[in-house]
Amino acid sequence: MQAAWMIVSAFFFASMAVGIKYASDQFSPLEIVFYRGIVGVFFIAWIARTRGVSLKTSVPMTHVWRNIMGVAALVAWFYAIAHLPLATAMTLNYMSGVWVATFLIAGTLVVGRLADVRRQGPLVVTILASFAGVVLLLHPTLEQNQAFAGLVGLLSGVLSGLAYMQVAALGRLGEPETRTVFYFSLGATLAGGIGMLITGVHAWTWPAAAWLLPIGVLAALGQLTMTRAYTRGATMVAANLQYSGILFASMYGLLLFHTQIPLIGWAGMALILASGIAASFLRARAMPTRPPEDV
Repeated sequence: MQAAWMIVSAFFFASMAVGIKYASDQFSPLEIVFYRGIVGVFFIAWIARTRGVSLKTSVPMTHVWRNIMGVAALVAWFYAIAHLPLATAMTLNYMSGVWVATFLIAGTLVVGRLADVRRQGPLVVTILASFAGVVLLLHPTLEQNQAFAGLVGLLSGVLSGLAYMQVAALGRLGEPETRTVFYFSLGATLAGGIGMLITGVHAWTWPAAAWLLPIGVLAALGQLTMTRAYTRGATMVAANLQYSGILFASMYGLLLFHTQIPLIGWAGMALILASGIAASFLRARAMPTRPPEDV
């Protein structure tokens, strides 16, 4: 089952998040985005060459829009990882599927199709439940003066939802996953480099610098396997399997960082997880021809 590649992707991304957590002691989110991108450019270029995949594209503007949303989501997510418990940051980013469902409902309201919204009542309830989960999840962070980081984590989910839809569009246009990931890595390198010119560069110190190469490789592998899951597998199945990343992040948080998340926080995570899965099924049933969500 091609969609099962999403479990592999979720593991790579959760492992990458561990590296970001350690590297954040020395480097800013923009610096990590740059190093993550430049490692990805060379790594993916090598993979493309070994596979005989051309990096020339006939849809450059689609890649540009995907990169604008994706890189912005990346910066926000890396900031959240640095300042929130790993599982919390991962959960907020993985709300992308719920945000896509929210966009669907909002779009229906904008065009005045209130009857369609009423028919999608269960989906509306699911979205509201997910936001209740956010309140529960972020309640501990508010008590620890991490409200801004929580809002940035929420923003990463919104932007990721928009970026995922662009990834799916690229797949429908026939772009191979290697090319899609290469241009995303190139976009991250350019954005991170420009950001570093403005904010400055930190000196490399160990062991934080030792994580920069693994971050880039794991990110590239996660992007490749995620793109394959969305473009070759069942979109709905892939969208739900991505939530396994929350499980991986929770295990890492407990084992490596000894994270203490209150029961109310775990309850919020569980509610968001259940709502996200339900939203995927309900959205697919309500809009069977809707373009899939995908980072």
